[in-house]
Amino acid sequence: MKLRLGALLCLSALALTSVTSPTASAAAGVTATFTKTSDWGTGFEARFTLANNGASALSSWRIEFDMPSGSAITSHWDADLTRSGDHYVAVNKSWNGAVPVGGQVGFGLLGTGPGSPVNCTVNGGSCTGGGGGDTTPPSTPTGLSSTGATANSVSLTWNASSDNVGVTGYDVYRDGSVATTSTGTSATVGGLTGGTAYTFTVKARDAAGNTSGASNQVSVTTPPGGGDPGSGTAAPYLYMGWGEPPSPSTVMRETGVKWFTMAFILSSGGCNPAWDGSRPLSGSADAAAIAEIRANGGDIVPSFGGWSGNKLGPNCSTPEALAGAYQQVINAYRLKAIDIDIENSDEFENETVQDRILGALKIVKQNNPGIKTIVTFGTTTSGPNYYGGRLIERAAALQANIDVFTIMPFDFGSSNVEKDTIAAATGLKNKLRTVFGWSDPVAFGHVGISGMNGLSDQQELTSVSAWTAIRDWSRSNGLGRLAFWSVNRDRPCPDGGVNASCSGITQNDWDFTRVTALF
Repeated sequence: MKLRLGALLCLSALALTSVTSPTASAAAGVTATFTKTSDWGTGFEARFTLANNGASALSSWRIEFDMPSGSAITSHWDADLTRSGDHYVAVNKSWNGAVPVGGQVGFGLLGTGPGSPVNCTVNGGSCTGGGGGDTTPPSTPTGLSSTGATANSVSLTWNASSDNVGVTGYDVYRDGSVATTSTGTSATVGGLTGGTAYTFTVKARDAAGNTSGASNQVSVTTPPGGGDPGSGTAAPYLYMGWGEPPSPSTVMRETGVKWFTMAFILSSGGCNPAWDGSRPLSGSADAAAIAEIRANGGDIVPSFGGWSGNKLGPNCSTPEALAGAYQQVINAYRLKAIDIDIENSDEFENETVQDRILGALKIVKQNNPGIKTIVTFGTTTSGPNYYGGRLIERAAALQANIDVFTIMPFDFGSSNVEKDTIAAATGLKNKLRTVFGWSDPVAFGHVGISGMNGLSDQQELTSVSAWTAIRDWSRSNGLGRLAFWSVNRDRPCPDGGVNASCSGITQNDWDFTRVTALF
């Protein structure tokens, strides 16, 4: 990751966007359904889906609702949202106001607290479409079963329900609370912990808000693993030496994130490790942050290297010496994982140093049973370039036993970050499959993504909604790591500039961290 040192701190206050919208007329048969796609007790991710089952097309829409005391909306996308006390008004964007008969449109939300919207209206009418007198619930779903489980997710399928008007969706419950929703007869519940027993049920619902009885209950115990950086950890980058570092415990409390990738370990001279090449391993702000994170139930992965600075790879003359420098940091913090951020011409494009790093990581794996090793490097929009491909091939030849190969899909000439990130990660998976002979699921488990929230140096835009889609794709394909640069930048400053302490776009504090925490 580049050490991006912005000149100005954006002082934009956290606020919901103030907008005006054309008047939206009430229409029978227009419904707005709120579903929580994830719920972690102190907060949630959710979606409103507007369905036009009326007699005429809509040219605009307006959804109003109240949030109960103790709950609030903190972020939104694909709609403009205003707030007055506990009352919220969502109106369409310029590009999604038209809804044909039989069509649907939706927008996403992040919120705090356990509550759900009440007193909901759409275009002035009830969000249930007036109900139309329909009080008949759908039939109860049957045949719920698990089709597979990883350390972090369980996949489920069931038989469709029937309804006198029509089933609009299904709510999937995990241990009695809605974990996700689906418009079909299958779903994957993510954000789980390895070696843990969970129970699942499913309920169907219709446009009038009628809910079926619960399906049969299925109990699934996830396989061991997860919760560490080789098995799906969400670990965004955090740095303590610049970029107005936030309090880790505050971020953890407000987002649910548990792991951080802390940057950067460099050379303080020769083959001696230090934070940013100057701050000692003990008694530093970095050591204090690690203690704070662990006191709140989390942990960290230190990152060695980065785009610039005096790095250990070129300074340590042999794989053994470099492994010794890594070991000093491992011992100082009793680490479970390390990340080597291999960038620029001094490491990534230096074949001698590439081999030295891989040799050192092989030694680290031999001397520290169970430790996870991660390498992070740049990419093209279709996957690894020559040096990335060489790194993978040499890792196999040297039997370095790398756990996760992480690409950085930014500053890579993208016009569509979501699409190109998925394409690049798929290209990395294909390269791993070819070199190591792995199946697609195994190869994906060794793939990581480390994006850049907001604007990149090349003005590529990663929005909250795009990052959410990247997270969902990564989770559904069982990727081994999800990170972004950086928590320090996960704050608003909609001035279009690249800054070390904000994203360059309009957002709420910690939007990207909240999304990542659900990986």
